[in-house]
Amino acid sequence: MTFPPYTRAQALPQMLSQRIAILDGAMGTMIQRFRLAEAQYRGQGLPPGWLQDDRFVEWPSDVKGNNELLSLTRPDIIQGIHESYLAAGADLIETNTFGATTVAQDDYGMGAYAHEMNLASARLARAACDRFSTPTHPRYVAGAVGPTPKTASISPDVNDPGARNITFDALCAAYGEQVSALLAAGVDVLLVETIFDTLNAKAALFAIEQCFESSGERLPVIISGTVTDASGRILSGQTVSAFWASVRHARPLAVGLNCALGAALMKPYLQELAKIAEGTFISCYPNAGLPNPMSDTGFDETPADTSRLLHGFAAEGLVNLLGGCCGTTPDHIASITQTVQGHAPRPVFAAYRD
Repeated sequence: MTFPPYTRAQALPQMLSQRIAILDGAMGTMIQRFRLAEAQYRGQGLPPGWLQDDRFVEWPSDVKGNNELLSLTRPDIIQGIHESYLAAGADLIETNTFGATTVAQDDYGMGAYAHEMNLASARLARAACDRFSTPTHPRYVAGAVGPTPKTASISPDVNDPGARNITFDALCAAYGEQVSALLAAGVDVLLVETIFDTLNAKAALFAIEQCFESSGERLPVIISGTVTDASGRILSGQTVSAFWASVRHARPLAVGLNCALGAALMKPYLQELAKIAEGTFISCYPNAGLPNPMSDTGFDETPADTSRLLHGFAAEGLVNLLGGCCGTTPDHIASITQTVQGHAPRPVFAAYRD
């Protein structure tokens, strides 16, 4: 069932204020479970009923590991993953576009296909959401905007602290192309996520604002940073409070943390953010604990482990949106969905003062 975009955009803040909403889990973890070979990344094995894309069969360099390419060559896998998360109870699913910028795709020589990857990925997520949406339980597409493998704040050369491998303007151009495609394909919200460099994030936010102004369409934006270690800072050096101060001007629908840490280690930083982030909802989607190569998902925590920890976040009234990052699966999302039912979401306190 489909809903007009404006209806979905209006209903999302209402849902976050009434109950704890559920984001999906890891896309990469689920793709890894298929153990795809190089030929499959190039399009081999597509089942009947899907349009075959043969353009990459003879690609001159390896493409294995380029998960965003799968939205073109193996859309059956990507849509199936979306539907498994929706069946598990997810209210929002992320598009398969974490690395679908020209900056990231240039690593595979595929920068020219970034726009098309974003369109295809968003359409797959849109189709899955429309299939699972009902009048009483609409589902939402979050257009994933990842950090890119290049950073505007950190030198790639330890011997030259002033060196940079990308400019702010180049990041803005790449993000602008991505966001324009996501908007064209009908996403409901934009998710600027896994932020390790706030300057990269500011480039994304600037590009988003430019796209809103040029298109005349304005969608909610969620911003999610990544605390990388026990120092409580993101990789470019900011504390959680400094990070919030740097992005609050964007007036996001929600701000939160994801990736790098499991829920137990993330909790004090989420508590800090929940105390200071006025006028916005709080999101959290941690990894399934620490990496563990012996585990089925590559991470320590079982669905019961992760949901127990996130239940604590819900019980304390810290969050409005919960999900999972690396190592989480539909089983994790189903367990989180069941565990947090009945807990009140964090109330939005105060209003913006500027």
